[in-house]
Amino acid sequence: MIDTILFDMDGVICHTNPHHSKAFQEFFQKRGLNPSEKEYAAHMYGKSNSYIFSHFLGRPVFGDELQEYEDEKEGLFREIYADHVKPIDGFLDFLNLLNEEKYKLGVATSAPIANMDLILDTLKIRAVFGSTLASEDVTAHKPDPQVYLKSAKNLSSAPGACLVFEDSHAGVSAAINATMKVVGVLSSHTESELPPCNKHIHRYEASLVDFISHL
Repeated sequence: MIDTILFDMDGVICHTNPHHSKAFQEFFQKRGLNPSEKEYAAHMYGKSNSYIFSHFLGRPVFGDELQEYEDEKEGLFREIYADHVKPIDGFLDFLNLLNEEKYKLGVATSAPIANMDLILDTLKIRAVFGSTLASEDVTAHKPDPQVYLKSAKNLSSAPGACLVFEDSHAGVSAAINATMKVVGVLSSHTESELPPCNKHIHRYEASLVDFISHL
C-alpha cells in the first residue's frame, strides 16, 4: 500500500528544462561551445551538474572548479527563471488532493538547494512537504537511489510504500533502484526513452489519486 509520494522537481513540479538549457547555453557560449538541444536532452536532463560539465567540457570537473561553475550556471538559471515559475498543468490541485488524503509528501531533486527554494517558495508549497532534499543533501546522485532512500527515511516510510514521480532516465532508474514504484512524467522524454514505469502522464489529474490508492 502506498502511503508516501516523492516528487523530483525539474520536469515534474515545473517544466524548467528549457530554462536550464538557456542557462547552460550562456555558460558554454562564454567558453566557445554550442551544444545542440538534442545533446542537452541526452546529457543534461536529470543529470548532475558534475556530469554535465564534465561531459560537455570533455574532462573531469570536480572540487572547487565544480562549485565555481555550478554557482555561475545556477545563478544564470535563477535569473532567467525567477519571473517564469509555473507548475506543470494540474500539479497544485493534485498536490492539495494528496495532502487532504494524508499522504506523506517529499521532494527529492538533483538540483541545488537554492533552485528548490526558488520554486517551493514562489509556489508557496513548502509547508506540505515533510522532506525536501536537494543536491547538497546527498553524496551520490541519480541513478543512485540515495536521495529516494534518504527521503523515505526522513518520512519514516518503507521504500515499498513510496511512489515516485520522475521525468528522466536517471531519475526513474533511481526510483527503481530504491525498490519504489514510479510514475513517468512525460515533460521532457517519451515513454520509450524511460525505463519501465507503473504509469505515464503528461499532466496531473484527480483520477491519479484513485490510481495510487489501488497500487
